[in-house]
Amino acid sequence: MTAPIILPTNARPLGGATCLVTGGAGFIGSHLIDALLAQNASVRVLDNFSTGFQHNLDHVRENPSVEIVQGDASDPAVVDQAVAGCDTIFHLAAMASVPRSMREPALCHAWCATSTINLLAAAEAAGVRRMVLSSTSAVYGDSPFVSKRESDPPAPMSPYAASKLSAEAYLQSFSRTAEIETVILRYFNVFGPRQDPQSEYSAVIPRFVSMILSGQRPTIYGDGSQSRDFVFVRDVAKANLLAASVADVNGGIFNIGQGQRTTLLDLLTMLREILGQDIQPIHDPPRLGDIKDSLGDITQARTRLHFEADVDMASGLQQSVQYYRSIC
Repeated sequence: MTAPIILPTNARPLGGATCLVTGGAGFIGSHLIDALLAQNASVRVLDNFSTGFQHNLDHVRENPSVEIVQGDASDPAVVDQAVAGCDTIFHLAAMASVPRSMREPALCHAWCATSTINLLAAAEAAGVRRMVLSSTSAVYGDSPFVSKRESDPPAPMSPYAASKLSAEAYLQSFSRTAEIETVILRYFNVFGPRQDPQSEYSAVIPRFVSMILSGQRPTIYGDGSQSRDFVFVRDVAKANLLAASVADVNGGIFNIGQGQRTTLLDLLTMLREILGQDIQPIHDPPRLGDIKDSLGDITQARTRLHFEADVDMASGLQQSVQYYRSIC
């Protein structure tokens, strides 16, 4: 069983609460479920299994504290059923892919924005205490500021980022006019075990590792100088627990990252050391909608949520490589 994440002494205990996790069969959602169960919470999972995987829930399927509802969060009837009796909602269901959102913008809007307004309406009617939204640093776009702050003007460059920004606006409006409390978490680049390496929309770390382990050269879009703020998935689960339990954060928006920059070339150097291989990438042209540099200023998360990333880049990569080796 996952070791419990230690919460601040003034945080509201989650033990005994019933928590809805949309997108719970996904990479981040399944780790959040583990963290909630370690807090002795009851968990209801809502997932349409379009991008999440049944096997991500195999280890909790027989747990009496877990209920799995198969359905789409963009369907109001399904959402009404899933929300009933819940204390807290963690909304992770989304189309988490910039390239796919460029090809299917209407579906991206339904999964990211329509689902959010459905959940908020059902939550208000059901008396849910708090809703935590998984948003994205992509809302900042390719701004001139390398270190992104929550007060920076948004500049979405893709339907994915635009739909997430729309979802944020819905939460902000409900936090001002309804009884439900809301918290928005803007993730930077999340990585770790269970991240899908096979999808054409796969994130950079699982794509690089899986290709290297299979004897292929990884592809970098651009010159490799683009940088990202990578954060390990267990730290993101911790951020969600804090967002659900810490007092006086209603309406808050928080960057969740390490607060450190890693270029793609730096990432390859670290993987060379871990894997003991001389990795030479293939360079392709930059992709439409991709951002050059992304670094999170996590001051607000530190001071108000009491958040700090516990897992450094090297340790997180070691755990990730171990996982991908186990499934190859």
